[in-house]
Amino acid sequence: MPTTHLSTIIAKSTQVRLPYTVHSYSSYSGLYFPHNIIVDQPTNQASRWSTGLHNYEQYITIKFEKPVIAKTIIFGKFHKGHVCNLKEFKIYSGMDPDNVLTEILHDGLVNNSEPETFSLKYIRNNMILPTKYLKIVPLSAFGDNFNYSIWFIEVQGVGDKSIVQRVCSEYNNFVDHETTRLCLKYLRQRNMMDVFHFLKNRTGVELEHPLVSALYRYLVVEGNYNAAEQVILQAYKRNNIYQQHAESSEYKPKWRQLRPTIAKKADGSAPDELPCARGGHQMCIDIHDRKIYLFGGWDGTRDLSDFWYYDIVQNEWYLISMDTEEQGGPSACSCHKICFDPNSRSIFILGRYVEARNVMQQQLESSFYRYYIESDKWVKIQNDTAKEGGPNLIFDHQMAIDAESQIIYVFGGRIVTHDPTIINYSGLYSYNISLNRWISLREDDIEVNDHSKHYRSSKPLKSRVGHSLLFDPTVKQLYIFAGQREREYLTDLYRYSTNHDTITEIAQDFYKGTGTAGGFTQRATIDEALQEIYVLSGYTRNSAHDLIRYTFWVYSIERNEWKTIYQKESSHGERMSYNNLFEPCPRFAHQMVYDSVTKRHYVFGGNPGGENHSTIRLGDFWELKLTKNTPASILRKSYFMLRMQRLKELCSKLCYENTKGDEAGSNTVSSDSLAALDYLRKHVAPVLNEDDEKDANEFYQLCTDFCLVETMADEDPDLIQGIFMESKDIVHAERNKLFEKLLEYIPQEMKEPLGRLTDAIKLI
Repeated sequence: MPTTHLSTIIAKSTQVRLPYTVHSYSSYSGLYFPHNIIVDQPTNQASRWSTGLHNYEQYITIKFEKPVIAKTIIFGKFHKGHVCNLKEFKIYSGMDPDNVLTEILHDGLVNNSEPETFSLKYIRNNMILPTKYLKIVPLSAFGDNFNYSIWFIEVQGVGDKSIVQRVCSEYNNFVDHETTRLCLKYLRQRNMMDVFHFLKNRTGVELEHPLVSALYRYLVVEGNYNAAEQVILQAYKRNNIYQQHAESSEYKPKWRQLRPTIAKKADGSAPDELPCARGGHQMCIDIHDRKIYLFGGWDGTRDLSDFWYYDIVQNEWYLISMDTEEQGGPSACSCHKICFDPNSRSIFILGRYVEARNVMQQQLESSFYRYYIESDKWVKIQNDTAKEGGPNLIFDHQMAIDAESQIIYVFGGRIVTHDPTIINYSGLYSYNISLNRWISLREDDIEVNDHSKHYRSSKPLKSRVGHSLLFDPTVKQLYIFAGQREREYLTDLYRYSTNHDTITEIAQDFYKGTGTAGGFTQRATIDEALQEIYVLSGYTRNSAHDLIRYTFWVYSIERNEWKTIYQKESSHGERMSYNNLFEPCPRFAHQMVYDSVTKRHYVFGGNPGGENHSTIRLGDFWELKLTKNTPASILRKSYFMLRMQRLKELCSKLCYENTKGDEAGSNTVSSDSLAALDYLRKHVAPVLNEDDEKDANEFYQLCTDFCLVETMADEDPDLIQGIFMESKDIVHAERNKLFEKLLEYIPQEMKEPLGRLTDAIKLI
């Protein structure tokens, strides 16, 4: 392992330019030779390497004169944006191009003329990586179906001979050490324990942590399941080794369709129906009072002005108003936005969609409303926010509230004008609740219809529709991502500091991290305590056709990492079944809110799509609970796997006794049968997780097989032998397989190496 001293020396060393040559490449086209990347000529159209093909097999490998520590790489570009620039690429490093190389960068360029510098991951698993070869693999270009081009590459790092020699020496020692561990792993898997112990004693190399070795000895070698469980329990109680796996484990979604009733009013009356099916509506949640508020939307033929709340505890809908305009509130609307202020327990409503055929007949004023829950009272704050320094009349925008500072933020949305052919987008605004004052924080930089203009800002915040806007009160920051601008589906992610009025681009294209195509009308929530953002997608687009895709992502703010948890899709125009009892059908224009106390999401309504069913809207109501492993659940799962294997071996023993067929064995069979049945009831069944479908099926299948042993031993002994009776080698292999499953929950630094010795064998 590298010493802290050596790592510090490398970190403080002055970076120098590291000369290289082109070692190999996949292809090139015309005069765009691979060696062109060595010279930086940004105004020369031909000074680049361009691939001869457009596929995932393209690459270029460069070679350094001697081993180096490559720390950064610089991509030079053409003097203006180019369709062949690399939108996404990977870089691999190693000492031998014919062996497996290590990925040290996965990123993409901005399509402009500015050179870009990227840091390379030269430390991997606490080991400093010496490099003699860098392999650059293009994955996508900014122009669809265009070949990839690289204009210039410069690598910087440490080339000092004395430092690199020390790094190479440590690296070679590490390779020797890991090779010995791979040999030990192979020998133990093959049950060649005499050779295993000889090599271990001769080299002094430990395969793994003593706790893991004890687990292997008790489980695989001795079959002492009680002792194996004690090792597992010790790992859970004393060493807390499951925490790392629990934190990195993925969520599992569990949908439940809600079927609320309607609450009666004080006079005993109640509405005839639940909230009708709709899309383009709005919801907000009061997590302290356990209520979800629903207002407006489009039912497929008209805008709505009904106002409801859902009581989470009572599972009831309560009608506040069938027409809020009659109580001095907003008129029927859709594609508006609302937000809840927990301090004053009031709800703010802004914006609405106006159909193109109606814009000439209406005054396009942006009315701003507030509803006070305690007094059941509507207040029209402003007749027209545009006249007060706020946004024009907009729709498909987003709102978020900083309750502590009493400031509402509004971003994006399309501005409603009397000319429907004009497409203008609204900027970023703040509204001070206490002062009743708007401030324009960012104007949209260009009019979409004027394609001759460019963004004035070096870090533009593109205004858009169908995007997401979330506020993190712990750091006073807004997160803005995705959406649509004219014909462009955006997959960017920005962070806006409300304290410092600064914008940071986190990702130009988070598609690289999720593998999910960009889209709009996705719904997003945030858990500031867990530092996670949850996104449920809606309408997405790929190269072939539009999709109604239901994809649930989780974004870790701390790790800057996206994970796809759930996915279901249908083509736009495809007729879907809307009555699924287990999960909601794909949709868009739905609404989702999050209860950060119980960690549950609630989804209502939406548009299922369908070109021949344009008026259909959904009125189903769903609860989504995300679960993931905890140290306690991992302990239970480990117990279950150990006890299932022990029960199988008990059944195997029982099967063997039943096939002996002599009178002396009869009593033994009965005794073994009772012991196996008692173990199943008292030890296996209590640790079964009924929600785990795979475990439940395995458990009930084993119960069935156990019954077969008792009922069919005399009738069909060959069948019974086929179910349970196994050789010692097979039992050893099954125990070894179980051991490897248990290792999945243990940190990598404690267990055997990941690789396989057999991977080193190459067929020539």
